[in-house]
This record gives sequence, structure tokens and C-alpha cells, in this order.
Amino acid sequence: MKAIILAAGKGKRLGKLTESIPKPMLKIGKKPILEHNIECLRDYGISDIYINLHHLPEVIRNYFSDGKKWGVNIQYSYEPALLGTAGAMRKIAEDYWIKKSWKKNKHILSPKRQNPFFVVYGDNLFAYNLRKIINFHERKKGVATIALYEKENVEQSGIVLLNGDNKIIKFIEKPKPGEVVSNLVNTGLYILEPKVLDYIPSNKAIDFGKDVFPEMIKNDEKIFGLILKGNLRAIDTPLLYKQVTEAS
Repeated sequence: MKAIILAAGKGKRLGKLTESIPKPMLKIGKKPILEHNIECLRDYGISDIYINLHHLPEVIRNYFSDGKKWGVNIQYSYEPALLGTAGAMRKIAEDYWIKKSWKKNKHILSPKRQNPFFVVYGDNLFAYNLRKIINFHERKKGVATIALYEKENVEQSGIVLLNGDNKIIKFIEKPKPGEVVSNLVNTGLYILEPKVLDYIPSNKAIDFGKDVFPEMIKNDEKIFGLILKGNLRAIDTPLLYKQVTEAS
């Protein structure tokens, strides 16, 4: 299985902390967030990794190069203008996985790339048993599986509502007070089937939480959610970053 790590954002809420360094390169302990996440993926046998870049791209390129030092193969996709979480994935697919049929004027996925893949938000520090979500995805046979966790304050998060079979029947990004239907929050870690690409137009800024997942749910696609027990740290503000570094 391969993985896409989304690492292009500017991390504006962190202020001066990300003026000279990309948010995923902030250190937790002795290592950048991105390094922790790459090592977690590698430890579960995920060695083909694609990283999207925008803000200070050379900092990430120069640090990781081709990834061989970590036992992985890293390739990069630079975005001159930010494409959003889903648009970034589409660009990586077009850069590396699909070819264009000029006669039919559409993209065709290479047979070698017709397998599920991870998408990981590179600025969240996570330590999960990925084998659990892989097994769950294979058992459910859906088009997407979203890792979830329970959270008290969900107003700045993407929340989901599950049915009895763990199928996601609602996905609400940054819900208003009257829209809070659960405390289950999107971790920013997904397993996706290539069919998800059908919902993502080429070269357009588009987001999973705001655009893609709600549209898929509307079309009754099989998107499942799995609550994972483990360590997830969203480092969105200077205070949260301070708390995480002090605890590490």
C-alpha cells in the first residue's frame, strides 16, 4: 500500500513559528512531525510515499530527499497555488498514477495503481496501529475509511455520524452549535479506493471535508468510520504546540 502525505499548508495560525519552516517540519522531541509520521507508515509496511509541497518546499525536500535514509521511497508534487486536501491528492494521482487518453479526453488509472492508498494530514502527529484500519477497510469493502477519535470540543473539526454498521451517514466540517450531531472527529487519516478520484476534478481547489465526503455521502457511497485508540496531536496554535513539546 502507498500513502500520500499532505504537507503544503502554510500553518498561518502558528504565526511566527512557521515563517521560516513548514508546519510539518516543526520538531516534537528531536524529530519533525513529518518524520514521526513517515516512520509510523514505514513500520506498517508502507514504503511508497508521495508528499505535496507549497510553503517552503525545499526545507522538506532537502531534509528527506528520496527517503532512502528512512527505508522508504519518497516522491514530491509541488503546488504553485494550493489545491486543498482533495485537489492535492488529484494532482499527485495525475503526476504519478494515471495517464490521459487523448481520444476520450479523460484520465485512465494505470492497472498497477488500482489499489487503495492512505491519505495522511502531515501536520498532525499520530501514532496508531495502522493494521487495524487496514483490516477494517478490507473487511468493509467500502470506497473510503476515515479514522476517527472522540473529542469534547468539535467546533473547529470535521465531525461524523455513524449508523450501526459504522457507515458514515453525515460529515459536517466545522459544525455550528445546532449542527453538532456527535463527538466523533476526523483525524485526517484515510484509506481511499481509486473511485474517490471520480469526485475530484482536475486542477481545482477542493477539500475532502467540505466538498468530497459530503458529496459521496449524498450519493450513498460506502464510507466507513473507525474509532482508533492511540495518540493524535493536532498542532494548530502556538499554545497547542507548546503543550505537545512539553509533554514529549
